[in-house]
Amino acid sequence: MMAPLYVPGRSWLHRLPAALKLAALVSAGIVLFAWQSLPGMGAACLVAWLLVAITGVRAGALWRQVRGMVWILLAVGLFTFWMADARQALLVVARAGTLIGLALAVTLSTPVPAMLAVIERVLQPLSRWIDPARVTLALALCLRFIPEIWRNYEEIREAQAARGLGHHPLALLVPLIVRTLKRAEEVAQAIDARS
Repeated sequence: MMAPLYVPGRSWLHRLPAALKLAALVSAGIVLFAWQSLPGMGAACLVAWLLVAITGVRAGALWRQVRGMVWILLAVGLFTFWMADARQALLVVARAGTLIGLALAVTLSTPVPAMLAVIERVLQPLSRWIDPARVTLALALCLRFIPEIWRNYEEIREAQAARGLGHHPLALLVPLIVRTLKRAEEVAQAIDARS
């Protein structure tokens, strides 16, 4: 599911500063939620996924990243169609698809340390109330451990399936929670030792 997203490359998108890409992503999110034109939203969705293609990501790697979201978008679209109408459902799916595409284009073309550095700089004016270094450390740890938790889930699922417990939710969740808490404790001890 979640692997490190950055794809090294030399495209113009890779060369843009991380701050500019993140600012554009936030601005696009605001504009897209105010935009109600279905043809315009469809065009924006197409542009977003063309930006993803510019990053040079392989189709297989991209599919592994987005396949879960496809089912979520389908469910959201069907629910919106049931609650409202087809136009609203298409608008919601196109908006979400555009935002997912833009976010992927940014993360595929920007190294994580560069994004974290921008976030830390943005939070500096709030340093009276929050510690920007701690916030970026928390974000870095989240980004670091999402793939690890997913790998643990896959290993546990395969082991439990071999034992005939593949469909039992507790057989999957309990070992996953134990492993995650154990790893979190190890990381907390390492951070305490270094500070």
